[in-house]
Amino acid sequence: MNAAVTVFQRALSKLLAEIFDGPPGDEAYLLNPGDAGLLGQLDSIPASAASARPMPGKTTIAAHVDHVYYGLALLNRWAGGETNPWGDADWSASWKRSIVTEDQWRLLRGNLRQAARIWQSVIKTRADWNDTTAAGALSSAAHTAYHLGAIRQILAAMNITCSAADSSTPGSNP
Repeated sequence: MNAAVTVFQRALSKLLAEIFDGPPGDEAYLLNPGDAGLLGQLDSIPASAASARPMPGKTTIAAHVDHVYYGLALLNRWAGGETNPWGDADWSASWKRSIVTEDQWRLLRGNLRQAARIWQSVIKTRADWNDTTAAGALSSAAHTAYHLGAIRQILAAMNITCSAADSSTPGSNP
């Protein structure tokens, strides 16, 4: 593996770790130091809040989580050898789970956590990168970070305070 690939893998691994689990120590690129990241944030949200619409016609936190999980599941299928899992992907279906019970919410968060760990492992070990696969991998970080922000905006719109978000002050990290 060449040095550029190694640098790419380390950098993307850091970003994904930060998005999912919060910044390690003081090394923060997207979130503020001490932020719990997406998985910690989700663990602080009860199913009732995850199922609440911030306003009529808008989607729920549960739908955002299901959508992110679906995207990671497709990436993991691709990494597992499936040539084109996106060919028959139904992205609109990934937005349909909007209401969850506590058990469904726990399962959805567990599925997301497992998919994230698999994808993070792929990033650390894959040796064959080209322009398309690298851009796809980078987009997984950007896409997930976008949804973390959207989830936090939903919480703010509903005036819901959850402990994992308390350490993150919107706008304080350039």
